[in-house]
Amino acid sequence: MMPSRIVPALALAAGLTTGPVLAQGETTCPRDLLVAQSMQRQAIDQLEQADGDETKNCRIWRRHVETMRRVAGVYGRCLSGSERGERLAQVQGSDREFSAAIKARCRGN
Repeated sequence: MMPSRIVPALALAAGLTTGPVLAQGETTCPRDLLVAQSMQRQAIDQLEQADGDETKNCRIWRRHVETMRRVAGVYGRCLSGSERGERLAQVQGSDREFSAAIKARCRGN
């Protein structure tokens, strides 16, 4: 079973498209943010399709953690203000939760 409470929060975060508050001086950020949001949505979709097979789940969880770290990098660089803090907290929280699940349950997988 995957950590369950984080998926709805991430789905909500991925759906926030009210126009990000961009950090000053970042010219690639609009494109990078779109890519990051797409990556986040795909990661959530993969989590929702996890079927309970421990080996498969561990692979999905590892990919999810890697994706959340990449997304956090974009959010940290490209967003500012409260939106930056909220989105970073969401993806970093997911990273921590799934990293803990991997440590606890994916030793040989």
